[in-house]
Amino acid sequence: MKLEMPPFQQAKLLVIGDVMLDRYWHGAASRISPEAPVPVVRVGNQEDRPGGAGNVALNIAALGSAATLIGVVGQDDNAQDLESRLTAAGVYCEFLRSADKPTITKLRVISQHQQLIRLDFENNFDQEDIGDLQAKSASLLPSAQVLVLSDYGKGALQDIPSLIDLGRTQGIPIIVDPKGVDFQKYRGATLLTPNLSEFETVVGPCANEEELVSKGLKLMQDLNLQAILITRGEHGMTLLRPDSAELHLPARAREVFDVTGAGDTVISVLASAIAAGDGLADATAIANLAAGLVVGKLGTAAISGPELRRAILAEQNSGHGVMTAEQLQIAVQDAKAHGEKIVFTNGCFDIIHAGHVGYLSEAKKLGDRLVVAINGDDSVARLKGPGRPINPVERRMTVLDGLEAVDWVVSFSEDTPESLLQSLQPDILVKGGDYSLDQVVGGEYVKSYGGEVKALEFLDDCSTSAIMEKMKDSAE
Repeated sequence: MKLEMPPFQQAKLLVIGDVMLDRYWHGAASRISPEAPVPVVRVGNQEDRPGGAGNVALNIAALGSAATLIGVVGQDDNAQDLESRLTAAGVYCEFLRSADKPTITKLRVISQHQQLIRLDFENNFDQEDIGDLQAKSASLLPSAQVLVLSDYGKGALQDIPSLIDLGRTQGIPIIVDPKGVDFQKYRGATLLTPNLSEFETVVGPCANEEELVSKGLKLMQDLNLQAILITRGEHGMTLLRPDSAELHLPARAREVFDVTGAGDTVISVLASAIAAGDGLADATAIANLAAGLVVGKLGTAAISGPELRRAILAEQNSGHGVMTAEQLQIAVQDAKAHGEKIVFTNGCFDIIHAGHVGYLSEAKKLGDRLVVAINGDDSVARLKGPGRPINPVERRMTVLDGLEAVDWVVSFSEDTPESLLQSLQPDILVKGGDYSLDQVVGGEYVKSYGGEVKALEFLDDCSTSAIMEKMKDSAE
């Protein structure tokens, strides 16, 4: 799949869940306390950020989407701080205020970019604290395109089945970030996004991919879900749907600095992309890319729309062009992991003409990525005879790389591309010109693993040999 920036500005989401304030104290730790074997941190600055469902709403707003947030807070300064920060970021807040419980606050003490300790200030909210939550949700839901339930087990979501019923009545997707061992309360949701640990806590250990998929499909059936997205840390993500093959996405992080809030980023980007009109597979791929960005930051952090756009553009432009066989193998494996269909063609491409351009354009329409493998100079000479090639391999590859239809160009020194076919195993092998399917070199191998073989014709009167004949006649 080719990632594209969704129109996030068109998306409207309602987030309901456990909100909290994430507080960070930063300072230098240059000595050990004489009172106990612990570091002494001289706090230099304090930083407050929305956490939990607040971080989900903040991420949605940072993408440019409209975010409305319902949660429970205390009647204290931390609640005011939390609401003011969210409002300033463009989040519309509808908070219920507990008379006797504080705003959930998590204090992290950090020195030299390392978290030394976390202190939690919280008392779980009870039924008395959420009396108006259902009514607020019902009044705000009609203006939302997606409902997000961010469950941290702190008491705000005590009647999840009723909220799911509201979303289903409204006819909008319901995306849940689950918590705990009781997933029955999420029955009827559209999509759950557990991490691997949460998933295995419910379904049991998964020894391999096959077991993970089978247990996930069973859980979907048991809970009447449309999909499950399992986040798997350094192993990326796995999207499971009852009527589609599983989609495994590799981790995108180049450097993992802090995983705090990564799950919030995943669900916020995923939900916003769906609200903006993306299909589930595309939305998942974009969320996976965003997760790779956020774990490179310290603490709970939002991914902005421009930041994600740059990452998507970099993704589009990376791995394209002229490659070695080894580089191409990695690129193709990555593309397949994203569910992309690989089209492969080969030839000498000595003099690029209109027939080549039209043929390659038609070949690209058969899949998502087009690989063009060209014969090296010695190979062309053996196949075509003295005086060939007219253009050396470097120039031929450069011209092909400049064509819009071509994703990757690679050369091979043998007379046939069979070794490349064996390493890449493309979905479709295409040959241009007057070839029947049984004449396509490597066709039998491609069909042996379930691939397709197709023959496409060049434009009339377009061939390198014909061009060379005309040049010869003109010279005479």
